[in-house]
Amino acid sequence: MKEFLLGAFLLFGCGVSAIQADVSFESPLAQANNIFGCDLYAQYLSGEKNILFSPYSLSSALSMTYEGARGDSARKMRNALHFSTDDTTRQQELKMLMARFNALDKPYALSVANALWAQQGYAFLPEYFDLADRVYMGKVRNLDFKSDTENARITINAWVEERTNSKIKDLISAGALSSSTRLVLTNAVYFKAEWTQKFEERNTSAQDFWVNPTQSVKADLMFQESFFGYAEDDKLQAISLPYKGGDLSMIIFLPKDKDLSSFEKTLSAEAFSQWKARLLAVERVEVVLPKFKFEASYQMKDALIRLGMGDIFVYGAADFSGMNGNHELYVGDVLHKAFIEVNEDGTEAAAATAVMMAAGSAAPQEDPKVFRADHPFFFVIQDNMTGLVLFMGRVMDPTK
Repeated sequence: MKEFLLGAFLLFGCGVSAIQADVSFESPLAQANNIFGCDLYAQYLSGEKNILFSPYSLSSALSMTYEGARGDSARKMRNALHFSTDDTTRQQELKMLMARFNALDKPYALSVANALWAQQGYAFLPEYFDLADRVYMGKVRNLDFKSDTENARITINAWVEERTNSKIKDLISAGALSSSTRLVLTNAVYFKAEWTQKFEERNTSAQDFWVNPTQSVKADLMFQESFFGYAEDDKLQAISLPYKGGDLSMIIFLPKDKDLSSFEKTLSAEAFSQWKARLLAVERVEVVLPKFKFEASYQMKDALIRLGMGDIFVYGAADFSGMNGNHELYVGDVLHKAFIEVNEDGTEAAAATAVMMAAGSAAPQEDPKVFRADHPFFFVIQDNMTGLVLFMGRVMDPTK
């Protein structure tokens, strides 16, 4: 049985101001992206590890894959990704979003790039590559997977590493490609931005961070007092920390009882959107936030099967005839890596996704609010104009 590989790699970042932008608005693409992100997050709640992934990276990679899906495979991918049947509108929004992210006149670094790496001499449908170029700005580049597999892997990994500012390395591990590989799709996004209001280093100190109600670790906790989008109820606090330029922001959800699991169990895209609307209210807030830096890696095949994409991973059941005109291709796995660093200056973030395919046969109050993130919390980094979530994760232990 011959094998083929289709990979998509993405990395990205963000920076934004909930004070300056209407965080309650979500475009259709953002809604689909955020619902998918919440669905996927729910698959990784077990355990006590930090979580970090990019809904945007994954949905973009899978969107490129979806462009070649037909029949039942297309329907199941569309349902799991919460896409509408209006492909033209979705593709137009994707293209416009890429163009805006790649604009040069920004006070932060944010770039998106796509490329398709095809086996030289293999017959793909030209209309599939034409669409990838037109919508995703992904140029086709030929490699020799058959006789120079390792060099092809090195070439693609170098592309990913370069476009993530060396934050995502060796995304494709040794042995992942073979002489039967026929196609790898790559998308890369990189982000680095300063806070609109930086934390002063002199206010950072080693303090207790409670990883659970009875156990703490020493972590560097930052401090500042300023005006932020803020909301709370009897169980939860939420805050929006803007990045310079006002285009992106980090939104943090902090349970008052220090039990993040109770919040996670009720997390939904609808509840998330309602909270974001409340963050339009500006309060004076004392913010305590840990510095953190970590990377997360996932094999997402099983999670995506649980979300309803099962058939696309099965040879004979999968239909990606929109790529090559036959039913040889199926998805072997979906790999994902993400990186984030948060400090006094701001945030740097990156992510990479690989879709592996095979074939075979308000007025401020006098007293400030206190937002003390010295225990586990959930966060997102979003584009404020569309409401699209670029990164989603949780910090269980900022020292790991």
